Formats: sequence, structure tokens, C-alpha cells
Amino acid sequence: MKTEKQICSRCVLDSTVPEISFDAQGVCNYCKVHDQLAADYPRGEKGQKDFDALVLEMKRKGKGKQYDCVVGLSGGTDSTYMLWLCKQYGLRPLAVNVDNGWHTEIAVNNIKKALDALDYDLVTYVINWEEMKAIHLAFMKASLPWPDGTTDIAIRQGLYKMASKFGIKYILNGHDFRTEGKQPEEWTWVDGKQINYITKQNGIKLKSYPNQTMLDLIYYGFMSGIKDVRPFWYLKYSKIEARKVIEKELNWEYYGGHHHENIFTRYIIGVWLPQKFGFDKRKVTLSAHVRSGEYTQAQALEMLSHLPYSQKQMDDDREYVCKKLGVTEEEFKRIWEQPNKKFTDYPSYFPFFMRTKSLVKFVFTYILPYRPMMTYELKQEEKK
Repeated sequence: MKTEKQICSRCVLDSTVPEISFDAQGVCNYCKVHDQLAADYPRGEKGQKDFDALVLEMKRKGKGKQYDCVVGLSGGTDSTYMLWLCKQYGLRPLAVNVDNGWHTEIAVNNIKKALDALDYDLVTYVINWEEMKAIHLAFMKASLPWPDGTTDIAIRQGLYKMASKFGIKYILNGHDFRTEGKQPEEWTWVDGKQINYITKQNGIKLKSYPNQTMLDLIYYGFMSGIKDVRPFWYLKYSKIEARKVIEKELNWEYYGGHHHENIFTRYIIGVWLPQKFGFDKRKVTLSAHVRSGEYTQAQALEMLSHLPYSQKQMDDDREYVCKKLGVTEEEFKRIWEQPNKKFTDYPSYFPFFMRTKSLVKFVFTYILPYRPMMTYELKQEEKK
């Protein structure tokens, strides 16, 4: 018997989302995780005080060096505003762009405008295109939902490598749980062990691609003492207001949607995930915006009733993706029609993390000056 889809009474997550449950008032457990995070990392006076202390520590450890911190710069809202924020706090960041070959022209121009206006240095970490192409294609052939996770890993490792090279102890990360939410692992899990397995199975040798294994994370976090800091967890931050600031101050240009500054990311989020797997990541980000008061639930549901972006642009993106990956439309159709897989169908660090939660929590708490979202469990609540 088909049951009716239940939607959270507070956000727009529904019963199709993995590991979701609802309490007696119809509020989902993802909302409860949000509330725990907000309690642990309050904004206002406490958040400002905590961040001010981090800024002083960054300046102290950066004394006598060329840079205080590293900022990953994509040309998107979060990273551009982060760079602008550094200027307000008198920090001396090194901007790092990890180039995976999919940047839009708007993003490239935004990077240049920000650097020119703020007078900061940029290092570009370029991944060999043939290597990056092979990795993306291997993950799509593996029929995994989040092939762009290989970009996420490359960015993280690229930033650590640059921080280590220049003797920098802090990386400023533009993530904000209040606007991005907690992603279900089933939708977006990718890690270094899985990348090593899938690339090896496809005969791909990793040369320029900066994979991040568990040993890498331990080396950079423990041995090198590099900390990953998330300023937006402490400070008042609104993507809408941030765009207004950087448009005015840096002549920044909006690219039309969440992560649309990267063509591959745009296609994976807007087409591959929802149409092949039935996963709409907008539910997670829009729910975060609803909880934070930037949208009403009705506004978010209205947005979800429309395509992520225009059908014409989707068709153009598919054609572009095929051409750039070097596959014909027929070959891509065969890849698309392969049975869907879960990340648990391939080796990864996930089972180890689940078996050793206490150890993982301790390790990550030492490496990161905040509690990782993955340590906040989605406990089962009383069903409505």
C-alpha cells in the first residue's frame, strides 16, 4: 500500500530523505541536528567573541610570515565573501583556487575582480585535465550519486598542501550549516579510500590529483597542526546579504544558483542527482534557509516545485559534459541507464568511522576547531 509522503512541519525535508524521522509534532531529526549545532556554535556576542579569539590566534601564529591563513576561492558567494571578510579583520590570506577544468567564465572573472579589489595573492592548483576527466568519468560509470565529491576531496587536500607549503596554520572554510544543512551520507559520501579503489579499478594513476587519505588528514592535522576554521559558524551570515556586499564592493556577478559557478557541479546537482537518483539537494539547502528564517516554508516549497534551472540549460550542459568527458550521447545514455549504486557498494572509510565513532570524534575534534557534522547522529525520534 502506497503511503503519503510526509513533509517536516518546520522545514521542507520529507519522508523520501534517508534516515529521516519525525517527532510527535512532525519536526524532523535533521532540524534537531541543526538545533544542536546552533546551541554548540551560537552567533551573537558569544560567537563574535569566539571568532575574535581565533583571529588573534591566526595573527599570532602568522607573525613574521607572509600569510595568516588560506582561503579557497572559487568565485562563488561564500568564498568571495570570506576573502572580503579577511580584509575587514586585517588578516593576510593566501587565496587558493583548485582548478578542476569546469569553471564558468563568470567564476573566473569573479576571482580576478576580488583579488584586484582586495590586493591578495592567488595560487592556482591545476589538476591535469585528462586525469580529472578520467576520475569524473570513472565515478559516473560506477553509477555513484556524487561524482563531484572527487572535486570536494581535491579542494580540501589542495588547501592543506598549500597551507603546508607556505607554513600556514589555518584554513578558512566557507561552510555554514545554517545555510547548507546536513547532507544525508547516502547522497554525497565520497572519500579518499573510495577514490583510490575506483581509480585503481579503472587503471587511473593519480599524479596531479590531490587525493586525501586518512593518513593525509592525520599528517596535516596532527603533524603539521593545520586547523580548518569555519567563520560563518560563529558570525552573522546571510548569503543574500553577502551577495549584496560583494556586488557593491567587488563588482561581483551572480551566476544563477547554488554552486552554479562550476558547470560540472551544476549538472550533477541539478540533473544527475535528481533525475537519475531521485535526490534533490535543494531540499537540504532550502530547509537550512527556512530554519534560519531567510525563506518561509511556503516559499521553499514553491521553489522546489520548479526545475533547478532551465531545461534548455540542462540540455546544453548535458551536451557540454559529454563533449568535455569525451563520450558520445549514446555512450552517456548507457552510463545513465546503468543500475544506480550506493556509496556503500564500494570500499570506503565509512564502515571504519561507524565502528570507531568515539575515536573519530576525538581525532576530528583535535584536527578541527569545531565538532564535525558527521558526529551529530540522526537519532530516531518518536514517529508522528
